[in-house]
Formats: sequence, structure tokens, C-alpha cells
Amino acid sequence: MENKKHKRKLFIFESLNQKPLPTNLFIGRLARYILAATLLVICALGIGILGYHLFENFSLIDSFLNASMILGGMGPVNEIHTEVGKLFAGMYALFSGLVFLVAVGLIIAPIFHRILHKFHFEDV
Repeated sequence: MENKKHKRKLFIFESLNQKPLPTNLFIGRLARYILAATLLVICALGIGILGYHLFENFSLIDSFLNASMILGGMGPVNEIHTEVGKLFAGMYALFSGLVFLVAVGLIIAPIFHRILHKFHFEDV
């Protein structure tokens, strides 16, 4: 019964007066948050690929390379020639910085919560 109750709330953290999740359920929660972060990065990569392909007429492989390099924080590889391409590249770079922060936050949040929860939880 308790496992079933926890499974419905694997994205919602337990409150201070609730016991910490058992390790196996915590691993499941962490896996879901990692999956959410991965899907976010894949969607952001797709936006970059589409933008470079449409605005700069790069091949799909060059679009992938540029989008992944910007998303990874390295910077563009190919030279941008059009004004709309430059606007897209600038906006995509800003967007990528935010995506990176959110993805890291998604992965760290359950770990950080578990550490704090175990530290403050008093078994009553």
C-alpha cells in the first residue's frame, strides 16, 4: 500500500513530516527527472537544428553540429551569413544557456532534496 502511494507522487517531493522515500523509489524518481532533463535537451537541440537548417540553409548534419556546440556552451562552428541567421543564433545561444541551467536543476533537485530531507527528518 505504501509503495503504491509513493509511486503516484514520484515527481512530487515528500514534506518534512513524511518519511524519506525508500532507495528503490528514490532511484525511480531520479530516473524520471533525468529523463525529463534529457527530453528538454533533445527538444532544445531539435529547435536549434530546425533553426539553422531553415535560416542558414545548413545541411542537417551541419545544423546538428552547430546546435549541439551552442547547446553545449562551445559556440558555433560554421560562419553565419544572414541577418536572420545571426538573430536566431543569438537567441538560441541565450535560450541554450537557460536550458542548460534548467536541465542541471532538474537532475540536482531530487538529490539535494533527499540530502536535506534526511538531515532534517525526525522519525516520530
